[in-house]
Amino acid sequence: MSTSTVEQLQNTSTALRDALAQQDWQAVGELDLQCRQAVDCAMANPHQQTDELRARMQELLDLYRELVGVCQAEQQRIAGELRQINQSKQSAKVYQMFG
Repeated sequence: MSTSTVEQLQNTSTALRDALAQQDWQAVGELDLQCRQAVDCAMANPHQQTDELRARMQELLDLYRELVGVCQAEQQRIAGELRQINQSKQSAKVYQMFG
């Protein structure tokens, strides 16, 4: 496996981790595509797997597990905010009806 593919996985993974830490969801989406392309490139020749490549792939898998957890937490937070907004709207309608 060429060093450039391993380096590409490492660089993309590092950038994805940084974007996740900053909750820059647009960058996360773009870097996700780059990660997929890097993985596709790495898998293009499975006979040349190296220990370093395996390590990078495991790190990427761990990062994606973390990413899924953070996204689920963010989804729940936003859902809670939407529920509060809807409850506020309903309360305002009731207030207007009897106000």
